[in-house]
Amino acid sequence: MNIRYRVDLSEAERSELEALLRGGRHAARTLKRAQILLAADAGLPDETIAQSLRVGGSTVYRTRRRFVEGNLDKALTEEPRPGAKRKLTGHEEALLVATACSRPPEGRARWTIDLLAGEMVRLTDHGSLSGETVRRRLAENKLKPWREKMWCVPKIDGEYVARMEDVLDLYAAPPDPTRPVVCLDESPVQLIGEVREPIPASPGQIERVDYEYCRNGTLNLFVAVDAHRPWRKVSVTERRTGQDYAERLRELVDVDFPEAECIRVVQDNLSTHTRGSLYETFPAAEAHRILGRLEFHYTPKHASWLNMVEIEIGVLKGQCLDRRIDNRAELEREIAAWERARNTAGARVNWMFTTEKARTKMGRAYPKPTAALDQPVNES
Repeated sequence: MNIRYRVDLSEAERSELEALLRGGRHAARTLKRAQILLAADAGLPDETIAQSLRVGGSTVYRTRRRFVEGNLDKALTEEPRPGAKRKLTGHEEALLVATACSRPPEGRARWTIDLLAGEMVRLTDHGSLSGETVRRRLAENKLKPWREKMWCVPKIDGEYVARMEDVLDLYAAPPDPTRPVVCLDESPVQLIGEVREPIPASPGQIERVDYEYCRNGTLNLFVAVDAHRPWRKVSVTERRTGQDYAERLRELVDVDFPEAECIRVVQDNLSTHTRGSLYETFPAAEAHRILGRLEFHYTPKHASWLNMVEIEIGVLKGQCLDRRIDNRAELEREIAAWERARNTAGARVNWMFTTEKARTKMGRAYPKPTAALDQPVNES
């Protein structure tokens, strides 16, 4: 078979291609061309190369030709592709990005593709601009001005750092059965009922659930997790008032950890999470007795992610509550089954974030201490 463009690699070229294939990140097209050149150098015909590398015969032919007519770099790199010239210049694309990041016109909540296209026509000499052109340029710059994301920006001051490191030190401390660390939080759950009976799954057909449903009210879940052993407990209540919170703490002291000298409770800053809730629920002597067995540790404001129980609540919702449950009795049965299975399996949260890692990763955000001035000491 006569091969018009014969590939004969030098030792240096062959070594360069083999190194390219062994390591580093490269475009898939570049790696394919390197494989084509090595296969062609080994004397394989175009049909065999194309079949083994799953490329077209024209790709093999072009790669050979570009190597023979040019050099190795030309054979590996991308040729300029035909097509229309970009509608926007570099300066105009920068203007589009700046406009998309600015405030929208009066009366509009956010920029849209059409609004941006019209604004670019007004700001430049273009007589018209398609929405597709605007969309592509925004996509290249990873901009979606019609979307927004809500999030809390915490104020990392001395109090934030103090609370964060206090909680992290609790997690890192050796387990002490007489002083357990318990993470506590609440989570609402809706009771959702079916309007029509679901059609069960069958071979070749997934389960079908009617989009219409009925709301049967809401309940509250108190979720408690031991930070140092595989134990969690979920309690279902009608509400999450200060009284419910106080009664859950008494249960924690008298039922869950009756032998503990002190229970260190990690919780967020909800208004009911106070000592006062116990005094408003129980007689003073009883409230004093319960509080004598408790030690409160609060996460920083806007930093509930530091509460280990948040992870467990996410697991509970994903594994157990991601479906329609329409009454309290069934909800309690399903949660109890999930709880038993998790505790029996020894599942626990593997917390990896430590005080040392916090100082390394968040060091720049830590407050800068004010250096104390050295005061001369007068000796008499």
